[in-house]
Amino acid sequence: MANSTTAQALQNITGTIALVGAGKMGGALLTGWLDGGLDAKRVVVIEPAPSAEISALAAEGVALNPRQAATVDTLVIAVKPQSFRDTGAVVKPLVGASALVVSIMAGTTIASVREVFGGAVVRAMPNTPAAIGRGITVAVADDNVSAAQRATADALLRATGSVEWVDDEGLMDAVTAVSGSGPAYIFLLAEELARAGVAAGLPEALSAKLARETVAGAGELLHRSELPASTLRQNVTSPGGTTAAALAVLMGENGLQQIMTRAIAAATARSKELAK
Repeated sequence: MANSTTAQALQNITGTIALVGAGKMGGALLTGWLDGGLDAKRVVVIEPAPSAEISALAAEGVALNPRQAATVDTLVIAVKPQSFRDTGAVVKPLVGASALVVSIMAGTTIASVREVFGGAVVRAMPNTPAAIGRGITVAVADDNVSAAQRATADALLRATGSVEWVDDEGLMDAVTAVSGSGPAYIFLLAEELARAGVAAGLPEALSAKLARETVAGAGELLHRSELPASTLRQNVTSPGGTTAAALAVLMGENGLQQIMTRAIAAATARSKELAK
């Protein structure tokens, strides 16, 4: 659920919003908008295979036929990057020269989006916790995006969590590596913590439960605390204790810092290779 400030910003949005692609991320955005009070009658969803949940929103006023929108004021593109050029052929006639175009496609540059759809482009990278309203999105605006359009994009993106704005589009590859792909690294941590517990003698179900709840609980503590992660780590670590013994391995030579640095570098490089 959007907070009161974001909800007010959503309710202040005018004009027609077209959402192109209503899969997991597009669906999370749509849910956030409607939960935040955006008028469903302002929204057109362009999705060739809408889920039952998305189809049900038609009863609330969401249009599921692009013909119901002569032109759109804001276009949000949430399709797979490899299909956006084909999508453009269908959607471009709906986009006016001054329309706001918000792209959440990974590895797709502002220039590419502008070439296909026109308009004033905002490029954004959300992550999957958006599905529960706890996402983090980083956005960058093209030079022709007005202050009002940036505010509209901010409200639409903030409906699923926090938003940070950057001025340098070149940072988006590293953003993708850290926060866009980051949830997978945390899930892997839970997987491997559970496997290590089994190797230490714990029953599989118990080890999985302990790992899952530990990762989730530590994440919530990090979310609620104003302390840096390093301080929270130190607060758990008694000199010469069990945590210190484990951290000596994780923080030692070829430990987690080196592994994570290489992983982020690999993901960043791949994002640059995929750039369109």
